[in-house]
Amino acid sequence: MNVRRTGSTRIPAVTVAAVAAAGLLTLSACSSSDTAAKSKDGKLNVTASFYPMEFLAQQIGGDHVNVTDLTKPGVEPHDLELTPKQTAALGESGAIVYLKGLQPSVDDAVKQSGVKHVADAASLTHLEEHGTEVDGHHHTTKDNGTAHSGEDEHEHGGHDHGHSAAADPHIWLDPVKYAEVAKGVNKTLAEADPDHKADYQKNTDALVKKLGDLDASYRDGLKNRASETFITTHAAFGYLAERYGLVEEAIGGIDPEAEPSAARVKDLHKLAKDHGVSTVFFETLASPATAKTLASDLKLKTDVLDPLEGITDKSKGHDYFEVMTSNLKALQKALGTK
Repeated sequence: MNVRRTGSTRIPAVTVAAVAAAGLLTLSACSSSDTAAKSKDGKLNVTASFYPMEFLAQQIGGDHVNVTDLTKPGVEPHDLELTPKQTAALGESGAIVYLKGLQPSVDDAVKQSGVKHVADAASLTHLEEHGTEVDGHHHTTKDNGTAHSGEDEHEHGGHDHGHSAAADPHIWLDPVKYAEVAKGVNKTLAEADPDHKADYQKNTDALVKKLGDLDASYRDGLKNRASETFITTHAAFGYLAERYGLVEEAIGGIDPEAEPSAARVKDLHKLAKDHGVSTVFFETLASPATAKTLASDLKLKTDVLDPLEGITDKSKGHDYFEVMTSNLKALQKALGTK
């Protein structure tokens, strides 16, 4: 009797092998990604772009994270160029904490990394445009007598930002804005490592409280002052000036390596005399040459006002809070607080 076979298709062995291999590769890739996200001791691998982001990740992550800082101590963050090894390692992070717009090479690497859990500090608080002068008392610029005749003074969002204005990334120097960023970082770490969500929240609450105490110290410590104006190397302290009603006069712009124009130097000579400026501040990571030359010409004192872009042996403190406290003391001395 003839038997007719129906509905049966023979699958070649090579096809079966190929499908199985593809499945194994997929499982392997997922396993590799999961392994890379956490270290051998089970901690979440977090990559931070530079010190202020590293500090947040460490404070919030506590014992549950291993934090790698892309910017080594002593390196000016604005100038960072990533190595191929750093770029590759970035893609193996369980979470990334960075500030978009500060370090172009990091921005590009984060975009290409494929990492799911990313905290961009620039998106966690409000950034403003700041020029070489920021008047926090009147929330304007160029009211310190430094505007050249014929210059346009345009208003933007209630703030006159003057010439050479750019989005200011230095949000960590305002404790209130830094606390806002901390809350966003907490959310990212909790999403990346939900098993320790409660601990991350507890650590964030403690950090936000300390930042609130720091804010109160600045408010109280800068109340009774003889002057409101301070001169610094680059425009890093605009948010701080706005928060506490001070006037920041920067020799250069947002970029610490920017050289001032002859007109800007002339302006600084005039305002230093008109507003009783006693001190020209320089910083630890950028060259102090221009600041010291200006101070010498005007017979003024010099001191350090640290933008906290990195901690080195020259830093006046071992961490964010110690350096911010040192900055407060330097401002109190320069502004003649009582």
